[in-house]
Amino acid sequence: MPTPSLPARAAGLLAVVVTLASRLSAQNGPFPPDAWPPTVNGAATVHFAVVGNALEAPAGATNWTSTLQILTGGDQQTAPVALDGLEGVRATQAYLNIADPEYTAWAEEAEIDILLQVYGDAAVLGGNGAPRNFNFLLGALPALTAPVGGQIPLEGRNFKWNWVLFRVPNNVRGDGGRFVGTLPPDAIGASQNGGVNGGTIRLENVANLAVRAVAFGPAGAFGEPAEINQFAPPDACDPEPSTNYVFLDFAAGTNQELTLLSDGDQTATVEMDIGPAGRKRTAARPLGTFLNFGITNNYLGQPCNAPVTMKLCVEYFDDPAAIGRSFGPEAFATDAAGGVGFAPAESRATLAGTGRWIRQSWVVPGVNLKGINTGSLTGGVRLAFTGGPVSLSRFDLAVLRDGAHPLAGQDPLANCYRDPAVCDGVYGDYAEMDLAQGVSDGLAPGTSGGDQQMIQEEAGPPEDRRSAIRAALDDGTPGFNHNYLNFAITDTRLGPSTQPNARLAVCVTYYDDPALSGRSFRPEVYIRENPNGSTSFAFRPASQGTTLQGSGRWLDSYFEIPDVKFIGVNQAPQAAARFVVDGKIAISRVRYAVIRECGPRAGVNALESAKPTLHLDRTGPGTLRFRWIAGQNWRLESSDSLAPDTWQPVDGAPVVETFENVLELPAGETVARFYRLVK
Repeated sequence: MPTPSLPARAAGLLAVVVTLASRLSAQNGPFPPDAWPPTVNGAATVHFAVVGNALEAPAGATNWTSTLQILTGGDQQTAPVALDGLEGVRATQAYLNIADPEYTAWAEEAEIDILLQVYGDAAVLGGNGAPRNFNFLLGALPALTAPVGGQIPLEGRNFKWNWVLFRVPNNVRGDGGRFVGTLPPDAIGASQNGGVNGGTIRLENVANLAVRAVAFGPAGAFGEPAEINQFAPPDACDPEPSTNYVFLDFAAGTNQELTLLSDGDQTATVEMDIGPAGRKRTAARPLGTFLNFGITNNYLGQPCNAPVTMKLCVEYFDDPAAIGRSFGPEAFATDAAGGVGFAPAESRATLAGTGRWIRQSWVVPGVNLKGINTGSLTGGVRLAFTGGPVSLSRFDLAVLRDGAHPLAGQDPLANCYRDPAVCDGVYGDYAEMDLAQGVSDGLAPGTSGGDQQMIQEEAGPPEDRRSAIRAALDDGTPGFNHNYLNFAITDTRLGPSTQPNARLAVCVTYYDDPALSGRSFRPEVYIRENPNGSTSFAFRPASQGTTLQGSGRWLDSYFEIPDVKFIGVNQAPQAAARFVVDGKIAISRVRYAVIRECGPRAGVNALESAKPTLHLDRTGPGTLRFRWIAGQNWRLESSDSLAPDTWQPVDGAPVVETFENVLELPAGETVARFYRLVK
């Protein structure tokens, strides 16, 4: 090989120098929100969407098109939001789904970059205030994948609009097509844009995330994540005070750092002798549409502090002369710059005319303490009235602190319920489905289809055959294993879906099939409401399942779910948790019981008798095998008699976490000793 000439070597050296100089001069964030990052490649193919069309394609960009759509509805609902002077949308449910009608453009891309402009509040981090993985759902049913695109560091919670770049692999499916850009040959569901539920790429579990812009492109189209994912510090502000609660009680004539406002369009009056005979109170009522309160002395914090989740509690007179009037939280500040958010109107209370004083609460996330028309005072959420005034005898306001705050996790208004009817005992607390007896009392088999195909048939030992339901499992449908069971709550038997999280007892009668010994089932995924009012998926771990022992009998399995919303997962009109199974386990009977926390049946469990009992088997000298229903955090106690004061914890016995444990007993121990499981 000939030696390069001096000019050629000089040109090569110059190229190296130019390349290095280019890298050294590359720009790093943070970049301002009013323009695309300067690192973007205008020649790359990019599809984008910006709320309000506030940003156009970069100058000179020839392959940038505004084809993306931020979807809304169902479990991917969004709501408009104004933050730091700019408009965006906030995910009010678990998902943020982005549709690209030209999704086939990505059929040959091994990686896809996803550029977002997000607002840096608590939603960019995990529920524990730490960085979390951002998963992106790619593909169409039945072929799905949810790779991690990256994390947002703690610095991203800066209460500013930030550019963030994620990168996800666009892997090849078994049929040879990529998850994004092509459809599997057996695609089902709303896959018109190449993904699920009408979208193309869906962000998973991002409730409350606020987004202003989104763009898809090939890897490198916007620069590198390390260049983009830099964050400006938050504005300077005194730390949040060690407080979380204010109130104004008109009836008692007391208050804590809260005052009634009466000016402008929010004038009010305070009157005496309001309410039913024997329960007359002093109360306030609006003279117009709005009722508002100011917080004195910055008692809960300042506008420069981070937005907070607020809980409002009011005591109002359900006047028989005002049936049909409604009221509730309306407008609130979203930032210190004048941004305004609105609580959903459908959450307002409607007077039924019971003639009683009623106590009710609402939870509103993302509230800035600047307030709405509070002047020099700070504020929370303004109340609005429709159809006429309603008299309020008391107004309480709490901040639900989180993170490292000393009052994190505390709710000063825990006994003020969002749905007062829960405490009135008007909702049912028991539902049952018994296929063997033909009973469907508020509970029925769920919709069979999709990935939860179910089969009803006879099962059980020869002497006790019963009608039962089981998961189809592998029935030959391409892409589906059908390892789910779902049950529908009918006739709103346990109350409306709008009620707060319920503590639900579940009892399942199943065939302990010898052929399926070692297989298991459990309620797995359900919807719960978070402290900030959003909803998200919750999962019960495999360790909390029931494992078949192969006894050849019909047995009962008991579970408790502490915080379920009756929204259901892939099941309408109502449902609790979806069950997962790893075998064709037959279930003949399912019973639900809500354990209410207030009202005439507070603490009553209609399935108390179905709670687990301890089964003892001698397996050898000094050895005792004991079994229980898993996941209920029972502990083992023993006694020489049944006398109430003689029970003692069994040393070395673990807290119940699995279905079966072996306990080595002291020498000479006998099974005649009494044992029990206790909470």
